[in-house]
Amino acid sequence: MRQILTFAAVGVVNTATYYVLYLLFLTAFPYLAAHVLAFVLSMFGSFFLNARFTYRTRPTWRKFLLFPLTNLSNFVITTAGVYLIVDVLHAGSRFAPLLASAAAIPITFVVSRWVMLPGAESETIA
Repeated sequence: MRQILTFAAVGVVNTATYYVLYLLFLTAFPYLAAHVLAFVLSMFGSFFLNARFTYRTRPTWRKFLLFPLTNLSNFVITTAGVYLIVDVLHAGSRFAPLLASAAAIPITFVVSRWVMLPGAESETIA
């Protein structure tokens, strides 16, 4: 339970970082480019925060190189969501990433736990 709560807290910090970067980049780039740049940059911070606080594990190059897998599903879901909200539903681009990211949280936690704590996938999350 501690991991889930800490993961959520790190997620709030990461989302805030992402969103500030997204708004900053949105002033100079189209929304999808702003989304991609902000996403990649915030992923670095997410790795170190999750290693230290969520999983209490030492960051390694192996984990660092595998960590983007934890965000691949998040990236696909949020990117598709941002596109759907902005281009299909014709809603504004300012809040689209926040709405789209909510659907990706459970998948990201499971994959993140698998990367950061090898062998933990056989344990139940209770």
